[in-house]
Amino acid sequence: MIDLKAKSLEIRKSIIETFIHASRGHVPSAFSLVEILVTLYYQRFEIDSNSVGNLDRDRIILSKGHGCLALYSILADKGFFSKDELLKFCKIDGILGGHPSRLKVPGVEVSTGSLGHGLSVGIGMAHSLRLSQKERKVVVILGDGECNEGSIWEAALSASKHKLNNLIVLIDHNKYQSYGPNTEVCPLDPFSRKWESFGFETFEVDMINSPENLLPLLENTNRPRAIICHTIKGQGHKLMEGDLSWHHKNRLSPQEQELLREGLK
Repeated sequence: MIDLKAKSLEIRKSIIETFIHASRGHVPSAFSLVEILVTLYYQRFEIDSNSVGNLDRDRIILSKGHGCLALYSILADKGFFSKDELLKFCKIDGILGGHPSRLKVPGVEVSTGSLGHGLSVGIGMAHSLRLSQKERKVVVILGDGECNEGSIWEAALSASKHKLNNLIVLIDHNKYQSYGPNTEVCPLDPFSRKWESFGFETFEVDMINSPENLLPLLENTNRPRAIICHTIKGQGHKLMEGDLSWHHKNRLSPQEQELLREGLK
């Protein structure tokens, strides 16, 4: 099994270089996802380029599509496409857009970016797997902001009603949405009790200090499971943690580029 800390640092370096080359992207939103995605792709699920198109496969849906730089770096690292594509991020001759496209990017399960739809699609996939009698999981990754969407809670009701024990929802709970904290925009608390009241097995995990605790929570689900992952927006970078001006930045100066490379923890 890979070293979670070392691989997470490697992925963050890849995100930084992709961002610098493109001079645009949602980097803090990608950074808070890194340990979550590394756990899923390198420790829990056997997902590689050979799984594309195989009906008997686990599915990971990044509903929080604007955090796609983390997903792209991992898919490139696992051989879904050439790492050269990372240098074409948001370029007209590349396949990697500012939000992931299933039709263009191998390994992307659902085109996301319009928040609030990933869970509904994931529920459909979970139903299909059950009907096909395939023992696979569907994992949907949500952000804080889209948990304000009514469609998320309608989907949660459906998942609970159908007792989809092959569905896991992970929330990247970095306490911010776009340019403001949840507490100012639209408070989510009591967050855990909300998911419990909708019929989900609910857990919380500290992805800042104890990210290794996520792995065992991905096993032995008896009904739909929600895991609230406590993270930091810009996690793992001295410059971006707590600084909302980096939410979607572009036109980097040479000095800012150097600070980005030096700021990784």
